[in-house]
Amino acid sequence: MASFSAQPVVAVLGPTNTGKTHLAIERMCGHSSGMIGFPLRLLAREVYDRVVAIKGKERVALITGEEKLVPPNAQYFLTTAESMPISPGLLAGGDKQGDRDYAFVALDEAQLGADPERGHVFTDRLLRARGREETMILGSEALRPMIRALVPDAEIIGRPRFSTLTYAGATKLSRLPPRSAIVAFSAEEVYAVAEMLRRLRGGAAVVMGALSPRTRNAQVAMFQAGEVDYLVATDAIGMGLNMDVAHVAFASLRKFDGRRARRLTISEMAQIAGRAGRHQRDGTFGTLALEGGSSARFEDEEVDAIEAHHFPPIDHLYWREGAPSLASVDALIADLERRPDRPVLRAAPQAIDLSVLKRLAEEDWVRERARGKPMIARLWAACGLPDFRKTGPEPHSRLVSRIFRHLSEGSGHLPKNWFADELARLDSVQGDVETLADRIAGVRTWAYIAHRADWLADADHWAERTRALEEKLSDALHQRLTQRFVDRRTSVLMRDLGAKGGDLALPVKVDDEGIVTVDGEAIGRLIGFRFKPDHLARHGDMKRLMAAAERRLGSELASRARQLAADEDGHFSLATDAGRPVAIFWRGDVVARLEKGRTLLTPRIRLHRALDPLSPADHAGVEQRLAAWLEGRIQRELKPLARYFEAARDPACPPSLRALLAPLAEAGGITARAGIASAIEHLDREGRSRAERLDVKLGTIDVYSPTLLKPEPTRWRIALFAAAEGQLMPELPVPGAVSMATPADTAACEAMVRAGYRALGAQMLRVDLVERLARIAHDSRSGRAPFTPDPGLATSLGLRHASFAQLMLALGFRAASPAKGEIAAEAWVWKGKREPRKERPARPGNAFGALAELYPGMPSRNAAR
Repeated sequence: MASFSAQPVVAVLGPTNTGKTHLAIERMCGHSSGMIGFPLRLLAREVYDRVVAIKGKERVALITGEEKLVPPNAQYFLTTAESMPISPGLLAGGDKQGDRDYAFVALDEAQLGADPERGHVFTDRLLRARGREETMILGSEALRPMIRALVPDAEIIGRPRFSTLTYAGATKLSRLPPRSAIVAFSAEEVYAVAEMLRRLRGGAAVVMGALSPRTRNAQVAMFQAGEVDYLVATDAIGMGLNMDVAHVAFASLRKFDGRRARRLTISEMAQIAGRAGRHQRDGTFGTLALEGGSSARFEDEEVDAIEAHHFPPIDHLYWREGAPSLASVDALIADLERRPDRPVLRAAPQAIDLSVLKRLAEEDWVRERARGKPMIARLWAACGLPDFRKTGPEPHSRLVSRIFRHLSEGSGHLPKNWFADELARLDSVQGDVETLADRIAGVRTWAYIAHRADWLADADHWAERTRALEEKLSDALHQRLTQRFVDRRTSVLMRDLGAKGGDLALPVKVDDEGIVTVDGEAIGRLIGFRFKPDHLARHGDMKRLMAAAERRLGSELASRARQLAADEDGHFSLATDAGRPVAIFWRGDVVARLEKGRTLLTPRIRLHRALDPLSPADHAGVEQRLAAWLEGRIQRELKPLARYFEAARDPACPPSLRALLAPLAEAGGITARAGIASAIEHLDREGRSRAERLDVKLGTIDVYSPTLLKPEPTRWRIALFAAAEGQLMPELPVPGAVSMATPADTAACEAMVRAGYRALGAQMLRVDLVERLARIAHDSRSGRAPFTPDPGLATSLGLRHASFAQLMLALGFRAASPAKGEIAAEAWVWKGKREPRKERPARPGNAFGALAELYPGMPSRNAAR
């Protein structure tokens, strides 16, 4: 700490990041009492919290236009410059604090005396605010000539910056380094930049002077906690707000100062850029490169001045009489318009309070009531009501006029009902960011009024009401800002992608339902081994979500792989959804696809790409378990087919039987008799007997295995064919269906043939039913004499006349012409060259009854009809 002489005034000058404010806090806390005036309500509140932590809440006061926390035994006062209680005459209402002195007084950012809008306030405090034991003026090095001219007895101490500030040039928004602050000069520009950051980097905190301290603190807390890596702010950030900012990017180098749009001065640039770096940590500054490559540009001399902390000295300050005469309205206006008598001071441009006063002075009723010092002081205090909503002099003067009317009549208090109604209109948390910000500005107006002790009958009650309403709206505004400008998931993903090493890895959890969270933020769901990003995520986040999953889910996937390798058969299944590849599912989700293998019954297993991150050992373990399960199920569901393949390769099996079984196996256990007629002709009695023991049915038209016609073996056979041919799974026949319409699609028709159906024109009939009908037809005829089959046969099977005719033709029958005079009847004649082999006697009863006995589940004749 620098040493101080006994001089009552000390000016501590230097660039930003020099710890001037911290020094003032230390000096104040070393005195029995003290006061520091700040340029912003936000900064006053921040330092208030720091001093409370040192001295205790009962000894520290906060005074701003809209907030006043003054414990009875307060000794240390943190205020805005406008609210510094240094002159009882200016404190309309006779605030008690105006009658006391302080052992220590400090003014922060005193160089703002050069600001056209508020400069006269800081100049007045620089000239008149004095501590009993010590006074400290904090400001930029550029203020040194003004201190020498206006406070010649002050001791000036220079404070060097603790860290280096370096120019980094123009940077695209997408390439801004973490812990960056982007500075814009309008609410619209702040919102636009914050929205772009939300899309590109997960969002940003927003800080503007118009925010309430509660909203601002909540936004800054997000930034400080690392929930977002970016901060978008107005130039309010340059006024001593302490945050861990590594880089400051200027979205623009021009601002509207209330009168015109102009380029920032070098001092203003340095004040803002100086927020980069903290204490002894270096910082950088630059500009924001906009779309198309255009951006604001620093001139070389500006960069050199900012890096070296050499700025043009301030050659004037704005001044207005701080203690004007209250003898009359005209005397008050004359004093406020009086020009300064010192060369380094300039008359301040007309502020809004003076504009309102001059407008009201034109009203006869105002002049009639504003007689005597107390009432003139009250008029001037009413004119001092800030225009928080930025409505302009004319609308604002109408509000002030109404306030003064109430203050100058009756009890001198504002009507309770009017005040309550104005608050009620603002008491709503609905609306967007702009709406809530406007309501907070309105509440600030009424909070300012509520803290004027003699303006309301129950000022403390209304001060509490306005405080509660401002906090309520501030919380809602923080929520809206977060909803609008922060995508926490994207923010987490960006931090995750930047994490390197175990110490930096963000915590990943997978709950019982498979929901995956990274640092508490849900990014998707793990279904089996497949990670599915949150369906609500934006398209641009999908790749980041997948990358985060691949980086963080390795241990969970390995655990699931080991669980699969040890799991029971009941948790595996063959997925045969029509129009999709044939797959193996584990616990309800795909883990592998089936592809062409060496034979129909030995397909190749290809693990799903979701299992690619597994280690070679885990990968092999999963493959072995799936192969074992698949082999077991094929042996169980397709046992006859497996036996066909085995016998066809067995040298001990007779060649004539192998000639039958080999093509039958390749056809999946069902094939047309005509295609293997030669092999059947060469079978001897023993061969036929052995074929029957292998579950081979030598039918009249088809050769098949009755077992393989059941629904589950059929599903497996069709699935294996689809895998072997690299096709998607076709539609399966309805379980138990004996007939169906012939599919128009060739591939679908082929699948039904493999399933065990024979095409009969527009319809198909299951081959075992074809064989049964053949038996019944031959049992019903007498040699080659014409006969008429029972019409109930076709009806019971759902066959139409044309399809039944196709079947009879396929069986070797020909239609017989009806005799003259007889009703046309569908009579058939056997035209075959040989009699079909009778393998078993016909059952008793009519033909339909015989069929029904063989198939108990077949509908009755009446039901069929």
